[in-house]
Amino acid sequence: MARTIIIDPVTRLEGHAKITLQTNDRGEVESARFHVTQLRGFEKFCEGRPFYEMPTLMSRICGICPVSHLITSAKACDAILAVRIPPTAAKLRRILNLAQIIQSHALSFFYLSSPDLLLGMEADPAERNLFGVVRANPELGRGGVRLRQFGQQVIELLGEKRIHPGWVIPGGVSEALSAEKRDRILAMIPEALAITQNTLAWFKIRFESFREEVRTFANFPSLFMGLVTGNDRPGYYDGKIRFTDSTGRIVADNLDPANYPEFMGEEVEQATYVKSPYYKPMGYPNGMYRVGPLARLNLSKRCGTPLADQEWTEFRSLERGAVLSSFHYHYARLIEILHGIERIHALLDDPEILDTHVRASASLNNLEGIGASEAPRGTLIHHYRVNEQGLITWANLIIATGHNNLAMNRGILQVARHYVHGDKLTDGMLNRVEAVIRAFDPCLSCSTHAAGQMAIHVRLVNTAGELMDEVRRS
Repeated sequence: MARTIIIDPVTRLEGHAKITLQTNDRGEVESARFHVTQLRGFEKFCEGRPFYEMPTLMSRICGICPVSHLITSAKACDAILAVRIPPTAAKLRRILNLAQIIQSHALSFFYLSSPDLLLGMEADPAERNLFGVVRANPELGRGGVRLRQFGQQVIELLGEKRIHPGWVIPGGVSEALSAEKRDRILAMIPEALAITQNTLAWFKIRFESFREEVRTFANFPSLFMGLVTGNDRPGYYDGKIRFTDSTGRIVADNLDPANYPEFMGEEVEQATYVKSPYYKPMGYPNGMYRVGPLARLNLSKRCGTPLADQEWTEFRSLERGAVLSSFHYHYARLIEILHGIERIHALLDDPEILDTHVRASASLNNLEGIGASEAPRGTLIHHYRVNEQGLITWANLIIATGHNNLAMNRGILQVARHYVHGDKLTDGMLNRVEAVIRAFDPCLSCSTHAAGQMAIHVRLVNTAGELMDEVRRS
């Protein structure tokens, strides 16, 4: 008998979502949908605001990755001003962006996913959380908390606030870096490096226990997309857009993010509030691609720092072409954390980093501006149009999570077909369906915050509406 299984909400991710699975008469999953149930309204309510307010306003989109929106918005405003920001300002923005990636990746890996990785997908939900991780492996749990703290402290030292800093402004940054703050950051780096290297060593042994998950967690051929620098490294702060296929072959390269409407389409569906971007030459939905840490390591020929390059080489040896399993987003995050720490160290060692010329001044020169950078979860694009008074008349935001929407939907279908069978629900079965979404680490709510434990109620009903089974958590 055909049935509908609803998982509402999906747990241990940023924001609120649900998953709908449809089974056929044999109990096999035939379709799966990932529904984001919150409305993004930022494109509309920023209309009429002065463009120079946009970076600070856009940082309020998200409490997890405010720096990503702050920087990308400022870059769009730089284009409206038609200025080239001072070199030191660009370096300081890079440090801030890398600190954002470090703290966000630490949140994803340690707080949201390590309970599955350490305790197992079938573990008791009462223990399958960060507190359970700390009890089972105190070094891993404390290291995760400390690593996220490192990223947040760098953000606070530069931007004065850990969340929603306003330090990045159109034309550069508002204040130069002092020697005292530089030295405080440098003093924290050895500990952060040690935690990351220890975690990588642990994870590379641990993921051997998840061969079935590696095989089934959104493991399929797709395009990959992201910013790449001229020397084939990930372009976290800037770069040109590159698309590669599942063999690693470059499909399109040196694409200007400012021309994104030429090669990137956006589809809207009624089942979710998240848009589905796609690669235009291949159409919708065949133009599905993935972004974020997995994509960035697939697109590049190296990371560009010694320790991370060693790890990148080992990572890419997992497969002959691109690394396709989305389970390896976890692995890629740890490598990016390592690279971020190394790169911050190198930037702070540059004598120019203390230069006090950190802002370029200009008036309104263009009526349109586009900014792009790599957020923790992938490529982020802000596109603004203004009138002659500098007021926003139109805005379009392409959020990193949106790029992965088609892949996430295909991923839950793949994992559900493998694990979900029959009429009896198990927590481990449903947790794996959720875990494939957690591998992508979507950021959904945009500055919505919840306190305490969210309730969950999963119901299995047949086509007649009769309740077959249910799992409830108050």
